[in-house]
Parts: sequence; structure tokens; C-alpha cells
Amino acid sequence: MDKLLPAIGILLVVIVVLALALVGWRRRVRRDAPAGGGYPAPETVAAVTASSEVLYVATTKAGEPLERLALPGLSYRGRGTVEVSGDGVQLRVTGEPPVFIPATALTGVGAATVTIDRVVERDGLLRLGWTTSGGASADSYFRVVDPAGRGLLTAAVEDILPGGTPAETNDSTNPEDWEV
Repeated sequence: MDKLLPAIGILLVVIVVLALALVGWRRRVRRDAPAGGGYPAPETVAAVTASSEVLYVATTKAGEPLERLALPGLSYRGRGTVEVSGDGVQLRVTGEPPVFIPATALTGVGAATVTIDRVVERDGLLRLGWTTSGGASADSYFRVVDPAGRGLLTAAVEDILPGGTPAETNDSTNPEDWEV
């Protein structure tokens, strides 16, 4: 009996914490619903110019690497693939519906060091800037599994960027630049 009461107390605390986490996540999903998400994929997609296996990390508000967006198909971290074609970029995260980003919605590509849930070596993440179907500016972050694939993905995205926007490095994600 002297062990039962503390065990019940701990169990209740765990249940309350899990319930609060669930409520918080649902609130975030509702908050981000107006941002939309990906776009409808075209009926016929151009030939894939680059493809790579990635570890999808997160999608955040553009320029705010610590403010997650819960978008359909990009809500959860996981393994996936990124395919680049002349039409745009197709993101496929395991267990999630695929997300298509047309070339006209791309805003940039570059390297990053920090995003929500992840800090890696300098420029260890690939950042893909884009505008959601709801008009929100977003950055999606990936860790490319094969280092050789990173350069191919970056070059392929640069080739389809509207107006030939050059690659960008998001220096605001460098922890060395942050004030404490």
C-alpha cells in the first residue's frame, strides 16, 4: 500500500502531461491550418533531375528556425526522399502524404546549422525556402543521408528557382551568432 499511492500519483502526472501535450499539438495544427501546405502535384511530372534520401527535420516560419509549422505531410520528423524536377520539389516523408512544391513557390535553398529539435555541425542541414499554398513563407530543413547528394539537390533546386535566386546561407541559425 505504501508503494501504490506514489505509483498512482506518478501515473496521474504522466497522464496529465501527455494530455497537455496532445492539446498543445492540436492547437498548433489549428493555428497553422490557414498556412495551407503543399500544392496539388501536376498530372504529369517532368523527369527527376535530382533525388536523395533525407532525414526530414522540420518546417518552420521563414527566418524563424525555432517556430515550427504543423503542415499536412510535414508535421512529423522522419526518413524520406526529396525529388527535384523541372516542375518543382516533391517531399516524401515516411508515413505522411507527399508534398509537392512548384518551382514558382520556391524562395531559396541554402545551408543551416540550427532548427527546432536539431543542432548539427556548421551547415549540416539543407534549408529549402518556399511559400505555402496559404501564402505563408516557410523553411523546410533536411539532413541529407549521402553527403554527395546534398550538392546535387542544392544545384538542382538552384536551377529551378524563379529568377535564378542564388543559394543562401541562413546565418541567423548559427549558434555562435546568438546573444546569450
